[in-house]
Amino acid sequence: MLTTVAFTLVSLLTAAFLFASGQGQGAAVAHVAFAIGIVPLIFAAMIHFVPVLTRTGEPSPWIRRLPALAQGVGVLIVLAMQGVLPYHAVYAGAVFDFFLTASLFLWLLQRAGKTLGRPHPGWRWYAGALSVFLCALLAVLAMPFWPGEWAAWRVLHLHLNTLGLLGLAAFGTLPVLLPTALGQADPQAAPWLLRKFWPMLAGVVLSSLGAAFYAPLAVLGSVVLLFVTLSLPQHWWRQFGAARLRDGVALGLFAAVSGFALSLFAGNLHALLAWPARPAIAAWAALFLLPLVTAALSQLLPVWRWPGPKVPGRAAMRALLVQGAAWRAGGFLLGGMAFLLEFSALGVVFSCAALLSFVVQLLRALRVERDTEQNTEQNTAQEIARN
Repeated sequence: MLTTVAFTLVSLLTAAFLFASGQGQGAAVAHVAFAIGIVPLIFAAMIHFVPVLTRTGEPSPWIRRLPALAQGVGVLIVLAMQGVLPYHAVYAGAVFDFFLTASLFLWLLQRAGKTLGRPHPGWRWYAGALSVFLCALLAVLAMPFWPGEWAAWRVLHLHLNTLGLLGLAAFGTLPVLLPTALGQADPQAAPWLLRKFWPMLAGVVLSSLGAAFYAPLAVLGSVVLLFVTLSLPQHWWRQFGAARLRDGVALGLFAAVSGFALSLFAGNLHALLAWPARPAIAAWAALFLLPLVTAALSQLLPVWRWPGPKVPGRAAMRALLVQGAAWRAGGFLLGGMAFLLEFSALGVVFSCAALLSFVVQLLRALRVERDTEQNTEQNTAQEIARN
């Protein structure tokens, strides 16, 4: 897990540097972040959460290797897109990714079927995310057979990845992750996931097909997605109140959900051919992807580092990771808004500064010892005061 996280952060920083300097092919730069960084991280998160959602045992060694294998495939795809390898290696990479994703999908279905009682509804969101990712990979494999529709396949692939794989995986996790971060149960999380799954999936499909083939469908899909998206922070506000949502992890997750809603605006403009893809994707990354990743890792990294029974070092590590959370959320927001206004250099400065601040805190947090004692109540009060 920690190796996957390290590669993800390095890939995000590398993609940001390449974007800022104008080096590298645009598609290759995007895949540095997504194929090498984000897809393996999503796989790792699913492998962590599925046994919890289905109340089953630890995954097999093969399943635990999937994130590392996906990162290797991501490197292959980037090298092919950059021209280091023949471009046909992109299609070979899509086939490999399809096989890895199908393996994870079948494992998920198997675990859901073995649950004693009914599995937590979050598993359906992961199944939906993997399903649309499989479709996104099929869109890549369709390109050489229907080259006249290459641009449409590319747009379909892009939206199924950003809205589908990442969107469904994120919104399937957030209603469970935020209560865990606050240490407070949310009895309405499972009902929310049950109610919102099919509308969210329909919104993803409509937005993706519409962006690729018929723009009015994309607008309709984004409206559906917007209603689902905004219902989550409203639910959190009613359930936990403003004071609890000042927690560092909660701030980041709240910012990510808000950023996802804002990025739908840029996506609509892109679908209507009124906005280029480059700033729209950059805005999506700054507004949604980066706050989501940094906030989620602030909560999950201590658990991944010391799995099993709770140890004192977890709280100490988390306290360091959430330091400056409010400033990071503001930096990502300013960066995303700068990208939307096409001030790309300013967007890179704000976004990279916020991401680097998290990396600095991570390096400090990795020095925490397993049995470090900490006054949790005092630390929480100091954390709230800082943020």
